[in-house]
Amino acid sequence: MNNKIMSGKMCMMMMMLIMVGFLIATTSFASSNVTYDHRALLIDGKRRVLVSGSIHYPRSTPEMWPDLIKKSKEGGLDIIETYVFWDLHEPAKGQYDFSDRKDLVKFVKLIGEAGLYVHLRIGPYVCAEWNYGGFPLWLHFIPGMQFRTDNEPFKKEMQKFTAYIVDLMKKNKLYSSQGGPIILSQIENEYGNIDSHYGSAGKSYIKWAANMALSLDTGVPWVMCQQADAPDPIINTCNGFYCDQFTPNSNQKPKMWTENWSGWFTSFGGTIPYRPVEDLAFSVARFYQRGGTMQNYYMYHGGTNFGHTSGGPFITTSYDYDAPLDEYGDVRQPKWGHLKDLHKAIKLCEAVMVATDPTHSSLGPNLEATTYKTKSGLCAAFLANVGNQSSATVKFKGNSYQLPAWSVSILPDCKNVVLNTAKINSMAVLPKVIPQSLKYNLDSSGDIQSSWAWFREPVGISKTQTVTKLGLLEQINTTADKSDYLWYSSSIIIKDDEPALQNGSQAVLHVQSLAEAATRFAPTGDHKISVDIPATLNVGKNTIDLLSLTVGLANYGAKFELIGAGVTGPVSLRSSNGRLTLDLSSQSWTYQVGLKGEDLDLPSGSSSLWDSSAFPKNQPLTWYKTSFEAPTGADPLALDFTGMGKGEAWVNGRSIGRYWPTLSSPESGCKDHCDYKGAYTSNKCRKNCGKPTQELYHVPRSWIKPSDNVLVVFEEIGGDPTQISFATKQVGSLCSHVSDSHPPPVGMWNTDQTGEKKLGPMLLLECPSPNHVISSIKFASFGTPQGSCGSYTHGKCTSVQALPLVQKACVGARSCSIGVSIDTFGDPCRGVKKSLAVEAICGQ
Repeated sequence: MNNKIMSGKMCMMMMMLIMVGFLIATTSFASSNVTYDHRALLIDGKRRVLVSGSIHYPRSTPEMWPDLIKKSKEGGLDIIETYVFWDLHEPAKGQYDFSDRKDLVKFVKLIGEAGLYVHLRIGPYVCAEWNYGGFPLWLHFIPGMQFRTDNEPFKKEMQKFTAYIVDLMKKNKLYSSQGGPIILSQIENEYGNIDSHYGSAGKSYIKWAANMALSLDTGVPWVMCQQADAPDPIINTCNGFYCDQFTPNSNQKPKMWTENWSGWFTSFGGTIPYRPVEDLAFSVARFYQRGGTMQNYYMYHGGTNFGHTSGGPFITTSYDYDAPLDEYGDVRQPKWGHLKDLHKAIKLCEAVMVATDPTHSSLGPNLEATTYKTKSGLCAAFLANVGNQSSATVKFKGNSYQLPAWSVSILPDCKNVVLNTAKINSMAVLPKVIPQSLKYNLDSSGDIQSSWAWFREPVGISKTQTVTKLGLLEQINTTADKSDYLWYSSSIIIKDDEPALQNGSQAVLHVQSLAEAATRFAPTGDHKISVDIPATLNVGKNTIDLLSLTVGLANYGAKFELIGAGVTGPVSLRSSNGRLTLDLSSQSWTYQVGLKGEDLDLPSGSSSLWDSSAFPKNQPLTWYKTSFEAPTGADPLALDFTGMGKGEAWVNGRSIGRYWPTLSSPESGCKDHCDYKGAYTSNKCRKNCGKPTQELYHVPRSWIKPSDNVLVVFEEIGGDPTQISFATKQVGSLCSHVSDSHPPPVGMWNTDQTGEKKLGPMLLLECPSPNHVISSIKFASFGTPQGSCGSYTHGKCTSVQALPLVQKACVGARSCSIGVSIDTFGDPCRGVKKSLAVEAICGQ
């Protein structure tokens, strides 16, 4: 085909007709036997090269699941991996819940119906930046309990829950041996990172856990991640940013990667981490180059920490993780598209990769070639430049190849490069956030304040159900995490004859606490807070009320169940002149778990105690309620809490999580550009310096009714709820910048009378929504364009034909494909390396 510019349908037809060697497998789930050998997982005796991605079912909604699964399959995944969250499914001992977002069976079935496999990571410890690591709080109160060690009470409950989940999967015929999609299970989670803290009890525990899992007879292999001494036949696997150098603990086990971190989690008060796709693709290609046959992205879709599910503490409501599918379920470009191309390239090598072991050879300093070759003539190669400074030209099998720094080239036939990890053909999408005012049900005055009702949370003890004890109680043991809040109340009598504490005198109340926040609500890395609070004392009885709060419980580390919270003391009162100090720590204190508003079910919005008069702004400990109409359209939806301080919000009785827009990230540590070359760490690439860590809070569309929706907010430190607004997330621009030296799109080949001949580089654009088409071309330049998406500029060399040709090919079509060569645009500057940069706008 000679056409160099093709629009939507023609391009798709051509790709279908000329794709050679890349077969999209349709997975059949007739009863399958899953085993393994030293090279790979075997499904019905056939070795497979598999690509996986993590999606946690409770971090999205059942209405989102089908689309997430569909986009995962389109992105080239074979497996979806998920943890199983013990605290969600057994909130009270012996009482199980699999409803709504907790419907694990439905989630697994949907994956199977889409033709994908499942890796079920039961744990049941999950870490996952999830509250208490996924353990239910009732576990903490069992006598003699010690978590994750050779402890009989813990092993009894762990086995009971694990067996319950396995039995549930069996009853629904979800294991591959029953015709279901589950081909792997995991027991425990990253225990090898901390097992030294448990000594011999840790060693015996891990053996017990392995034997317990095997006794459940799932019919599929079990894995333990980060567990170098995983007992046979458990497969030990790798977690990390890079696992190409990982070696299993037996030469009879395959090399598997259960967590390739696509980004990193975000903490309130911190900047936002991200991971360049060139580096992520490099890590994946290196892993398969070095003999790996199953790799999983953690996360492929991160989602949202609704309610009180986030741990840490201080993990944000957003668990976006810079994943290929963003928090709202949209594809993140170019990450999703470039990884899709990478998966295609790797699959082109599958037949030879599973047939033999790799051989490695040096092509020079930091340069490596890996060859997979069979006696029948199949051959595939990976050429890597692991240096992070400069590109290199290498010779391989008589041909020359240019390798950019920190990149891998994939040659499915040991001759032609179909993809280099540093060269991106996939388009970028520049999202835009559209502010939308809340559509209130206003009264005749039209005053926004009149649409809000409020309730003032009482300061101090306000409920009849309290506990009075001598001394200070630890918060988690007192609240069992049934609420973020615990009131501490005590009193002191000031006598007339105390000269240091005269009537009306100023004193200082000193409080030391393990709470996550206090006074100015500033987080601390070591969970310790020491504050001095001015206090005015009067002769007679003076009441002291302290509100301690948590922002998620610890989820990681050895013996993390021993990490406490709350006002631990000392609590003391000293005169302003420092002559007198009274220790209050050991006296009688009264405790109230939670807030009165929680007992009154204010989050549902249905209480009759709401006040509509004298609307208060910027007041601490205040509940607010309003009703609103649904924003139009189907774009992803979020609430913007600008103007508020810190608290929690509910939409139609469902908690969207904790908000904290007043807590900003540090001013320094961010870069306009982060170089992907060189080893990545969670602190390497950061953005959003000097801004609120999280501004937008996801509200699933399925939680919204057309009208009469109820928003309830509990504000802890003071804010103006009339400033709360909605925001919709839309596609701003489509961009792509492709060099005339790029490989063609993966899998696109052309055959003429002289034999195989690859198509040249091509620039591809596609509107994400099927209801949109490319409405205009904002920028197009063939030559030496500069800049990035949203800020392209013409270089000294540019073709005058670029804009009209791109407009003709793309405007009015949902997708278009453009050949990047002088055959298409002419040669505006001979002898100069050229590229094509395009920015397009999608519209209806």
